[in-house]
Amino acid sequence: MSPFRARRERLLEAIGPRTAAVFVATANAIRNNDVEHDFRQDSDLFYLTGFDEPDAVVVLTQRAKLKLDDKDVEPRLTMFVRVRDPEREVWDGYRVGVEGAREQFGADLAFPIEELGKRLPELLLGHDALVYRWGNKAFDDKLFVAIQGARRTAGRSGARAPTRMFDPVETLHEQRLRKSEDELAHMRAACAITAEAHAKAMAIAAPGRYEHEIEAVLLETFRRRGAERAAYGSIVGSGPNGTILHYRKNDRRLEDGDLVLIDAGCELAYYASDVTRTFPANGRFTDVQRAAYEVVLEAELAAIELVKPGVTQGQLHQRAVEVLTRGLVKLGALEGDVEGLVKSEAYKPFYMHKTGHWLGMDVHDVGAYFAPKRGDDGVVGDELAQRPLEPGMVITIEPGLYFGIGADKAKPGEKGVKDWSHLRGIGIRIEDDILVTPDGHENLTRAIPKSVAEVEAACRG
Repeated sequence: MSPFRARRERLLEAIGPRTAAVFVATANAIRNNDVEHDFRQDSDLFYLTGFDEPDAVVVLTQRAKLKLDDKDVEPRLTMFVRVRDPEREVWDGYRVGVEGAREQFGADLAFPIEELGKRLPELLLGHDALVYRWGNKAFDDKLFVAIQGARRTAGRSGARAPTRMFDPVETLHEQRLRKSEDELAHMRAACAITAEAHAKAMAIAAPGRYEHEIEAVLLETFRRRGAERAAYGSIVGSGPNGTILHYRKNDRRLEDGDLVLIDAGCELAYYASDVTRTFPANGRFTDVQRAAYEVVLEAELAAIELVKPGVTQGQLHQRAVEVLTRGLVKLGALEGDVEGLVKSEAYKPFYMHKTGHWLGMDVHDVGAYFAPKRGDDGVVGDELAQRPLEPGMVITIEPGLYFGIGADKAKPGEKGVKDWSHLRGIGIRIEDDILVTPDGHENLTRAIPKSVAEVEAACRG
């Protein structure tokens, strides 16, 4: 529990002594009738406690004072959890319970979740601010009632009660954005499992197989190696399906001459990996496929090469766009001056997304992409600017080219567009997970085949 305790202490220090924080567990969601979706804990709550059950609320306080059994208690971590229930545990599995919350998870105080309405106003007394992420409709009203109860008591006793509220984006999410060595160990392990899965998928894919067969190999590898789940719905897009950014059906039969785009990663110990590779179903790129693939690969390598402290994700995206646009001219899809084509965004019908995002407990992890701009004198102003990368941040780099439905808006003769019909049906994305280090970067997924020669060899098994 020591990493979780250290995270809580960093958060409490960041929010100040008169601010409390409340975090709510993910609720069980009904899939159909009485069947539930698989449970996955709220990332913030798990990050602070390691607690992995629904129907729970975690409260962090520094000024709370409760009288229990004629003793004054000043808790820092209070947990509201489900009580032990042998009858329900027969059906649903073991529960930690109130005692376990204290003994196993280090709670100073623990209560049955049913006592939340009674105890939460007491815990909020003594604080004039509250950190809480609004949007949980089932809990927002309960919190309002608790705040009102605390204010009524404060008005009679002269104590403090919350009058201001803050989203955790500026405190906890900034903390989560910079990964510790413990977290990086989990991420490296997740990336190693994902590397094995992608290599197996390349080896098994062949004309005549179905996309869902390839997906099954990915999921089998994830679970066999101990990952709890896929970090997101796996994309296995063959042929024209590779041009659909968030393709999910995975039901098409692979044909000879198809490219196969796989975007898949596992989640291990609540940390995600996120990788995309594109390869030929029959093991050999055609000339036009190879030419397009090498454009995307060049863009990805160029963006990765730039990653170091001080660089912004906007700069990485700009570098990828420049290489892709130059490549589109070489491929015959665009014509004209590259700089002018970039400025006019002529590339956008073929490359419509950004080049990367934060990665961590969530596959699109928390953390602001813009921060207050600091002037030459060091003073922080009101203007927002793209934040520079720092050591400990993990990002994805994932340029692509897509010649499908979205490209139909690119009419030959308009905005530098030429006849790109020879590229129709090609969808290529290459994505790696990149750690920012003090002197540059580390590619956490470098073991996964990526060059033309490596990919074709992996397809041969």
